[in-house]
Amino acid sequence: MARVTTDIDFDRPGKHAGTISVPNSSNTSGWGTLMVPLLVVNGGKGPTMLFTGGNHGDEYEGPVALLKFARELQPDGLFGRVIIMPALNLPALLAGQRLSPIDGKNMNRVFPGDRRGTVTSLIAYFVQNELLPRADVVVDIHSGGRSMYFAPTVVVHRLPDVDGMSRTLAALHAFNAPYGLVIEELDAEGMLDTAVEAMGKILISTELGGSATLSPRTIGIAERGIRNLLAHFGLTNKAIEAPAATRLLEVPDGSFYLAAEEDGLYEPLVDVEGAVKRGQALGQVHDPERPLAPPAAKIATQDGILICRHGQGRVARGDTLAVIARDFRAH
Repeated sequence: MARVTTDIDFDRPGKHAGTISVPNSSNTSGWGTLMVPLLVVNGGKGPTMLFTGGNHGDEYEGPVALLKFARELQPDGLFGRVIIMPALNLPALLAGQRLSPIDGKNMNRVFPGDRRGTVTSLIAYFVQNELLPRADVVVDIHSGGRSMYFAPTVVVHRLPDVDGMSRTLAALHAFNAPYGLVIEELDAEGMLDTAVEAMGKILISTELGGSATLSPRTIGIAERGIRNLLAHFGLTNKAIEAPAATRLLEVPDGSFYLAAEEDGLYEPLVDVEGAVKRGQALGQVHDPERPLAPPAAKIATQDGILICRHGQGRVARGDTLAVIARDFRAH
């Protein structure tokens, strides 16, 4: 018997809002259940797209854009099916923190999930076994969260399959964020992205702003990107909106990441979207307990543009301070 259930009939035509029911026994609710919102809009024959937000609870562009999208989308004129989870890690989103306050887990490091696990792993298990097999395309909307701030970017991974890479890059350009990034993850195990790509399906992600804030610009990019992907994959007859071409970039390896080697206060000297040169100071870390000590300069290791910087003034040893991207090179 399934531990996580839903009241949604995925094959029923029309628009339906429901939940997935996740067992959540606690000190205050012995037989408690976490109710995670799930919506399906079924317009009939065509592809299925799965949209998720709130994978991390301090990233708000996805939940807000998908809540608006869920209210507006109707089955009339929709050629296919759309599944929407605006708050994938609902407990983390309600707490305004990256990890779930229930079990301390990172939703984007527990896939494929565990039916005998805690709440976060149970949600992932449901997505892995009930939603991903139904989907042709998965769109997971992220931003930098509390600790990072990104230039508005649509993100994909370099794939060994040439056809899959070509279709993924076409979708990246259709989304039409200012920047498109082909990224090498430092830690890809347990990610939703990895689970989707292992099934041979198209995965589109984003990094839209951050610092646990929202802006009209990043929300607008997310909303336009959602509409564009529906059109690109043939679920609507609407034209793709492309006010400017996406600049295609890549982060090919770990040398494009810069981490703090000490605790302190980080002063950025270059903001996101700024051009950088190898050897240039990107920022400096001040030690508030040593007023006369010179700050520690943080030096660019590559040429390119600054696609991401630390999102807060306070930093700790090991924090990511900057990510540099260069123009994409086809291999």
